Amino acid sequence: MSELWEKKTGSRTIYEGRILDLICDDVRLPNGEDAKREVVVHSGGVAVLALTDQNEVLVVEQYRYPFSEVLLEIPAGKRNPDEEPRECGIRELKEETGAVASSFTPFGVIYPTPAYVSEKIHLFLARGLTFTEQSLDPDEFLEVKRIPLHTLGEMVMAGQVPDAKTQIAVLKALKQF
Repeated sequence: MSELWEKKTGSRTIYEGRILDLICDDVRLPNGEDAKREVVVHSGGVAVLALTDQNEVLVVEQYRYPFSEVLLEIPAGKRNPDEEPRECGIRELKEETGAVASSFTPFGVIYPTPAYVSEKIHLFLARGLTFTEQSLDPDEFLEVKRIPLHTLGEMVMAGQVPDAKTQIAVLKALKQF
């Protein structure tokens, strides 16, 4: 089949939340059949690989409720409505780590779960770091750590860092440096 498309023929909202919405769409497939698509609608986010002058990556450890475990991740967060990805990344890096970067470079966009989530995560590389105080959200609890880039890469390859955005950003940074 040479045509790859699906045409929305109907939609209903199942749930509207603070962070995401859940919709169910009716679609027409290329073969003329009808199907349903459940989609988690998310405004998107950013993730920042912040690299110190000593080639250490700023990472955060935080408890992730869906997995009932503490995960190691690069700083990241949800975009506010109409917020530019770069500005969101600058804000999230400062809030979570207290770091401010003199260089803030786009590092690509990823679709973490394209089968059923609309979220896009914009990746950034931050360098030339200076430090101020964190300003965490009231419901945010995390610890900041510094891990050498190559050590973090080894951890990714050993399966010790299950977070996808962190894996991708670290592997991209290793390829670049």
